[in-house]
Amino acid sequence: MRGSAFFQRAFRVSQEHPTFFKLLIVTTVSGGGLLTFSDASPFQRSITGASSQNEGKKKKVVVLGTGWAGTSFLKNLKSSSYDVQVVSPNNFFTFTPLLPSVTNGTVEARSIVEPIRNIVKKKPYSVEFEEAECYKIDPVNKKVYCRSNQSSTLDGVEEFTVDYDVLILAMGARVNTFNTPGVEEHAHFLKEVGDAQKLRKSIIDCYERASLPSVSEEEKKRMMHFVVVGGGPTGVEYAAELHDLAFDDMAKLYPSAKDYLKITLLEAGDHILNMFDKRIITFATDKFQRDGIDVKTGSMVVRVSDKDISTKERKTGEIVSVPYGVVLWSTGIATRPVVRDFMNHIGQAKRRVLATDEWLRVEGCEDVYALGDCATINQRKVMEDIAAIFEKADKTSNGTLDLKDFKEVVGHICERYPQVELYLRKNKLKSFYDLLKNAKGDDKKQIDIETFKKALSEVDSQMKSLPPTAQVAAQQGEYLAKCFNRMELCEKNPEGPLRFRASGRHRFHPFRYRHFGQFAPLGGEQTAAQLPGDWVSIGHSTQWLWYSVYASKLVSWRTRMLVISDWSRRFIFGRDSSKI
Repeated sequence: MRGSAFFQRAFRVSQEHPTFFKLLIVTTVSGGGLLTFSDASPFQRSITGASSQNEGKKKKVVVLGTGWAGTSFLKNLKSSSYDVQVVSPNNFFTFTPLLPSVTNGTVEARSIVEPIRNIVKKKPYSVEFEEAECYKIDPVNKKVYCRSNQSSTLDGVEEFTVDYDVLILAMGARVNTFNTPGVEEHAHFLKEVGDAQKLRKSIIDCYERASLPSVSEEEKKRMMHFVVVGGGPTGVEYAAELHDLAFDDMAKLYPSAKDYLKITLLEAGDHILNMFDKRIITFATDKFQRDGIDVKTGSMVVRVSDKDISTKERKTGEIVSVPYGVVLWSTGIATRPVVRDFMNHIGQAKRRVLATDEWLRVEGCEDVYALGDCATINQRKVMEDIAAIFEKADKTSNGTLDLKDFKEVVGHICERYPQVELYLRKNKLKSFYDLLKNAKGDDKKQIDIETFKKALSEVDSQMKSLPPTAQVAAQQGEYLAKCFNRMELCEKNPEGPLRFRASGRHRFHPFRYRHFGQFAPLGGEQTAAQLPGDWVSIGHSTQWLWYSVYASKLVSWRTRMLVISDWSRRFIFGRDSSKI
């Protein structure tokens, strides 16, 4: 009775004080539980009604994909001015840098994934999620066509369409097989959690089969030959992880199979890790040689069968076929079919990758943005706008300028065309004015249009495409979310650089990628790191830096605790070799 009276009094208080539309009562019950009471006041109902009326005016933002770019956008979007609908074949986000660790049992698959609904459940905007795959984009009618990808044991395949006001493509890319025969059918990939689990199972299958007494010596040699195609960061890290698994754990568990083990790394180029510093390349190559990993450069794979892999040696032109047990294909990325079809519809059929401008807007299409691996930024050239830039600085229209006349536009030039700063840095020039002085010479006091063209004629040679990495995709997602958060404000007060071919300013600052460095785990608790400022670190201490950075970058405290516990378990008990 006393409890009933208490709740009645609480209810009366909530009605008498409508400003406090929620009353939270925390009390201790049978061992310290939490008891909550809430009630909606008239004030709350009026707010709800007002928000319902405003919801009809909200723009509908459809996000395709829950990878690094899409998830970063959802995490950083804070404006309640949008209704967000997410469509992805995966209802979770995967921390892809740890996929190689999943293949050898160092980290469990569930430790590196976070349900997407957990990520967005406390966001201020309205969000819906559909586990489905987009198979067609209609930019004219602003619709995306999707089909469910649930198990075939359910009642058929569901297809539906989604309307959008703004579309964000963050679908990632597929593995590039270069149309090599047999790759799709017989090779393993490492793009998704399912790929890592499948690869792990195949490795253990090879060990189990090679341990059977009825298997011939030749078959054991074939089964225990593991081939990695591609000498990039993923291929190198997987080869190192596989070596650690084989010699630290599997050699003790499968003593009869260890003598047949062979790991081969195939690279079509001159060396592995071609995007890293030469010091790292040399160290990695030497370490792999000491570890017994056979690194073959200048070897291009021309065919993969169920038991053999054929390579063409660049130096001799000879075709060599070797038997294998498992082959991992890690040679870059290619555009997904749905994105390719979309490109054909918007006039980008001749391009290799979907092109966006510096604000991540898809070229040739309104209200569509593209982030991450599925797109590339088509940076505008300075020489295309050289006359407009000169005219913007020439306020007196006399055709010549002093250095001080560029004062108002030089900052906008460097922001709009990042290749200018790259050129200045490469040529050790302190400022844009030094570039103009070198072109002007001592005999001229004024700068005309021809001198201006001469000064900037080689700047566009510094234009580079951004690498298809998680770091780039995450920064793009964060950038676009911040733009959406300030959309209404920047519509009224643009904050971007000057428009050289028109009046006014751009709404936002263009996207600028900041490189924070890259890691290359090399096995044996050693890692190489290339950080900004031409700083290279290699060894055991760098491995601990790798641990700390990756732990901090995980998407939630749940995944952080799981991954750290997996690392601790591996140190104490070794890697898990069970085939579950």
